[in-house]
Amino acid sequence: MQTTTSLDVPQRVGPVRLLLVLALAVCSPIAAESLVGYDDTTGNALVLLSGLIIFIPLYGAAAVLIREAARRFGIGWGGVLALAAAFGVVQAGIIDQSMFSEGYRDIDYWQDMVGPTWIDPLGLSASSALTFVLGHMIMSFAAPIALVEGFGPRSADRPWLRPFGLVVTTLLYLAGAWLVLDWHYQTESDHASAGQLAGAGAVALALAALAFTFGRSKAERVERRIPPLWVLVVAAAVGVFSIGFYETWAGVALTAGVLGALGFGAAYFARSASWGGRQVTALAVGALLSQALTGFLVTPIGDVDLVAKYAHNTVATLLVAALGWWALRRTR
Repeated sequence: MQTTTSLDVPQRVGPVRLLLVLALAVCSPIAAESLVGYDDTTGNALVLLSGLIIFIPLYGAAAVLIREAARRFGIGWGGVLALAAAFGVVQAGIIDQSMFSEGYRDIDYWQDMVGPTWIDPLGLSASSALTFVLGHMIMSFAAPIALVEGFGPRSADRPWLRPFGLVVTTLLYLAGAWLVLDWHYQTESDHASAGQLAGAGAVALALAALAFTFGRSKAERVERRIPPLWVLVVAAAVGVFSIGFYETWAGVALTAGVLGALGFGAAYFARSASWGGRQVTALAVGALLSQALTGFLVTPIGDVDLVAKYAHNTVATLLVAALGWWALRRTR
């Protein structure tokens, strides 16, 4: 997909671009927190909607900032993924600090999840760290960005906000991050150490530097056949399904191998002159569908009525299917 430079700033924000910003701000937290239905809010529409008050600033504002930076500075999708991973490290390592917790939110199965791949010198689980960062990178940020850009393909390669909008979005993100961080210190007893916080910050800065340094390079397009859309949807779904499937070192290797192969394949075919926004949208649809369908296999935290749970999973899957179909039609 073509990207723009920092000079292409909109003189005014039209209603279409504003709607796309709002759509991304809402889709990001839904993809991050609601699709899989892991929490005790699963099936409770009113509580889920009220949760957006916190999650839109925390996830939606971050997704908008990632997208705006990419479109202003000509950063390609490899750089977008690096920026998304940087925000994922900040989220899991600094804001909610779940990456470094041995007993987060008193979840019964937390030790079973982190124990098998725990790395004592770092104070984290390799499996959980990989799951958190990849989950945020793909589900919280990259997939919603690609999906919403599919809603408005004519402006997908341009910034959507002016400087004032960027300032407001940044302040919303900082406010959401502060509220979650404060909640963590008020309610949790297992906090990240100064060294862990510094390490997470250093990794996030390195990923951001990587995005701005190498993410702006443009490979020469070549004549190359690309897979049909349904293959891209299935491949992305399989890749996302592998994340966190097993909390073992074999599971870590499986996830890294599957997603590495998917990333290599996407980069290979993205050099084709036939590759464009529609193919990127197909990958996003596959990732989101995988997350929604995985929800049928997940046991939520707390006491959640089974009827409400499966109703939640069904609505989530149908919603993703409908939005994905529409985005693919729009990018035709």
